[in-house]
Amino acid sequence: MSEQLEQLKRKYKNTPIPDELDFVVKKALQQRKKRRVSMMKPLVGVGAAAVILIAGINASPALANALSEVPLVGSLVKVLTFTEFQVDEETAKADIKVPAVTNMENKTLEAALNNKYLEESKKLYNDFTAEMEELKNNGGGHVGVESDYVIKTDNDQILVVGRYVVNTVGSSSTIFSYDTVDKKNQLLITLPSLFKDDSYISLITENIKEQMREQMKADPEKVYWVEGPMSFETIAKDQSFYINDQGKLVISFDKYEVAPGYMGVLEFVIPTDAIADALVSNEYIK
Repeated sequence: MSEQLEQLKRKYKNTPIPDELDFVVKKALQQRKKRRVSMMKPLVGVGAAAVILIAGINASPALANALSEVPLVGSLVKVLTFTEFQVDEETAKADIKVPAVTNMENKTLEAALNNKYLEESKKLYNDFTAEMEELKNNGGGHVGVESDYVIKTDNDQILVVGRYVVNTVGSSSTIFSYDTVDKKNQLLITLPSLFKDDSYISLITENIKEQMREQMKADPEKVYWVEGPMSFETIAKDQSFYINDQGKLVISFDKYEVAPGYMGVLEFVIPTDAIADALVSNEYIK
């Protein structure tokens, strides 16, 4: 396994990154043709100051046990922790785990996802170390960040890799992002690609507002910014989302995005009948 991880590392450093990961499902369903993607420069190496822990399962029984529990995609594709950036000081702590998707047939998509995970994690680590040095130069202070991933959905058709970042000092914030993969067609599903046109934006927005009002009416402890100057107006065209194991569309909001911080990260399952007329097909959303 350690040899496999080393091979992955070399491949990530030598593989160009597609300009974008917009593998449009609409076209895939209509034409079943492969989408061409433009290429960017190869990813750069990690800075010399980075602390990178890359361990094979033979070197760590604990890691071997952890990898044995990683969910499999079909009988081939799996997601594992490839790299970890760590800092453990008295006033500065960072733990940034980087996932890697392996054994996909679509090597362009596999490399694009893995390069994205690595590049975003490197930036997070570099930003953290820069903030840590700035605090030291200005008299000290505490700084902390944690990043990890979860498999939200893993069935015969859909794989969802969710990644989160938590600032662990002071008024902590949490950011979640998802990659939803069609395993059969080897495509990355984007939110716009599920729909015929932009009408989904207003349909989903209105349904979420209705759910917010109903929840606040049923539970006084729940507060959403539905009314007033800070009110939630509309989802973004590329709002964070995933498809759950029941084939339902789930819209996600980061902490503080549509509600006070104590409400945390928020998810809303969208009833399929509320968006049925706007869907390209029922291939994914049931």
